[in-house]
Amino acid sequence: MRKGFLAGLLVLVTLMSIGCGTKTASDYYVRPDVELGFIKRIAVLPFQNNSSDEFAAERLREVVITQVMSMGIFDVVDKGIVDSVLREEAVEPGTPIDKLTLKRLGQRLNVQAFMLGSVDQAGENRRGSFSYPELSLALRLVEAKTGMVLWRASGHGSGYSTWGRLFGLAPEDSYQVGVGVVKEMLSSIPAGEQL
Repeated sequence: MRKGFLAGLLVLVTLMSIGCGTKTASDYYVRPDVELGFIKRIAVLPFQNNSSDEFAAERLREVVITQVMSMGIFDVVDKGIVDSVLREEAVEPGTPIDKLTLKRLGQRLNVQAFMLGSVDQAGENRRGSFSYPELSLALRLVEAKTGMVLWRASGHGSGYSTWGRLFGLAPEDSYQVGVGVVKEMLSSIPAGEQL
């Protein structure tokens, strides 16, 4: 009797944990026949913001910088230095950068690649009386010398949870959703491996 109760409790806890986490989905591309081992240091440029949240791009840039470093993927140039060099070069944050400017920035910042991104959706969504955050993000790793896209990923995350809605649990906040999406996307970078 006790084993049956414990097994039932374990199944219930497992089902609840499946329904409570951040829902993320991502897709990625890695350039074939390119070894990323030459990339030791990157700069994360300001992201383009296509969302209604005016601060979403800067918040997600911070999350990406932190996650790249904490996952040990690459060394990252401090964003204050990056922003200072962008100002000196008269590069408007979040705007497209031509190949020559990218190469010059790479030399000035001593980086082999840049992480660029765009926030396509960031905000609250609602189902009935249940409100939850949603986020869509695209990232790309671009070689500094050639401007070639080495890796690209798109991801979407939601704080929606069926269990949360049924039992009145608070959804994950926008920061937690952002970290989940970014981690999933960055985990697809095969740094240092032959593709």
